[in-house]
Amino acid sequence: MTVGDAPPAPAAFRRAVASMRPAEVRPEIELEDIPAPQRLAPYSAAIGASVYRDDDELAIGRLIVLFDPDGQRGWDGQFRLVAYVRADMEPEITEDPLLGPVAWSWLTESLDAHGAGYAAAGGTVTRAVSEGFGNKAEDPVTTELELRASWSPLQEDLSGHVAAWCDLMCLAAGIPPLPPDVAALPPRRREDPEPFRT
Repeated sequence: MTVGDAPPAPAAFRRAVASMRPAEVRPEIELEDIPAPQRLAPYSAAIGASVYRDDDELAIGRLIVLFDPDGQRGWDGQFRLVAYVRADMEPEITEDPLLGPVAWSWLTESLDAHGAGYAAAGGTVTRAVSEGFGNKAEDPVTTELELRASWSPLQEDLSGHVAAWCDLMCLAAGIPPLPPDVAALPPRRREDPEPFRT
C-alpha cells in the first residue's frame, strides 16, 4: 500500500454490497451501479434503477448502502439503507390525501413480504406538480410522487431489501407485484456500468 491509498473495505461491507446484485429482477426494471455519496459514511455503495413499460420510463430510483463500523446516531447498527423513488402519477391520484400513508405502506409491506428485517425506518412522501411558463407554457402539467426513506437492515444480506425496493418502484409506477409463483427474468444491465464506490 502506498501513501494515500485507502484501506480495504471491511469484509462485512463487501459481503453486503455483493448481496445487492440480484440474480433475478423483474423484466420492467433496469438496474445499474451508480456512484455513491462519499461523505455520509466511511463506506458506501449504490445502485440505480428505472422502471419501463415498453419504451416509457415510469419510475426511477436509487438505493444506497452506508456502512460505519462505529455506527451513527439514529442508525441502530453499522448499516443504513437510503432509498429514493420518483414516479409520474395521474393528477387525481396525487390529490388523494391518503397517498402519503399508502406510499409509505408500499415500502414497509414490501420489506415485510421479502423478509427484510429492519429498524429505525423514517422518510417522506412528496407530491410535486410541475407547470410550465413563458416559452414552456405549452408543456403539459406533470404530477409526480417522490418517496425518500432510510432504515437499518437487521442482517448483512441485503437481497431482500433490494427486492423490496424494486417492488416499491413498480408499485409507484402502477405495476403490481409479481405473484410468488412467477419467476422474474435475469436483470438487464447497461454496458460498462459505473463500479461500486467505496
